[in-house]
Amino acid sequence: MDADDTQRLRELRQVVYREFVEEGRPPTAAEAARRLQLGVEEVMAGWGRLHDDHVLVLDDDRVGIRMAHPFSAAPMHFVVASAEQKWWGGCAWDSFGIMAALGQQVLVATTCLGCGRPLALLADPGAPPPEPYVAHFLVPAARWWDDVVATCSTIRLACDRECVERWAAAEGERVGAVLDLTTMWRLGKVWYGDRLHDDHRRRTPEEAAVVFAELGLTGPFWDLGDPGPAAG
Repeated sequence: MDADDTQRLRELRQVVYREFVEEGRPPTAAEAARRLQLGVEEVMAGWGRLHDDHVLVLDDDRVGIRMAHPFSAAPMHFVVASAEQKWWGGCAWDSFGIMAALGQQVLVATTCLGCGRPLALLADPGAPPPEPYVAHFLVPAARWWDDVVATCSTIRLACDRECVERWAAAEGERVGAVLDLTTMWRLGKVWYGDRLHDDHRRRTPEEAAVVFAELGLTGPFWDLGDPGPAAG
C-alpha cells in the first residue's frame, strides 16, 4: 500500500469519526464523498477495505456504517451523553471508550443484564466510577469478530456478579468474564484513548495481549489465538 493509498484510507476513516463525534451518527457514503471530494463508489470501496481490516463495521448490506468503535449507529443497550451530544454505545467497553476517546466526562445509561434495573454512572477520565457494578463479557476474545455486532451486544453491565449468574442460569448460558468497574474503566481508557487521533493504528494481537495482561485479563478467555487483527 503506497503513501497516497494509506492517506486516503485514513481520511475515509476520520470522516466517519468526525461525524459521529459532532452529529452523533455516521455520514452516508454520499455525505462522505462530498466532504472528501471523492466519488461514492470510491468511498464505498475504501470503507469496504476498512471493514475487512476490522477498522470500521459496515451494515449487513455493506452500504452504510454500522459501527466505528466505540460508536454505534443504532441502539445497543447503552446511551452515552456529554453536555453537547448523545451517542449509542456499542457495549460497556465502548461506553467507557467514548469517554476515553473524547477525553471528557460522559453520562452512561443502561440496564442491568440480570434484573433489568436502570443503571447510570458518570464516566470521567480522571477517576474510575465508584458504583459497585460489574461488566460481563460472554464471548471469548478469539471469537469476537465472528459477529462483532452480536459480540458487542453481549458486553453488558450488571448490578453485581449475582445478577450475572442469575441471567446465565435463566438463559442457559455460561458465565464468561466478569470485570469490576475499575478494570472496565481502565480497559476503556487504554484501548480507546487515541481512537480519534489521525495517526491511530490498530493493535496487533500481540499488542492487545500485552494490554490485557497489564490489566490482569489472562487465561484462555482472553487468548486471541491467531484471529487476525485485534478487536475493537
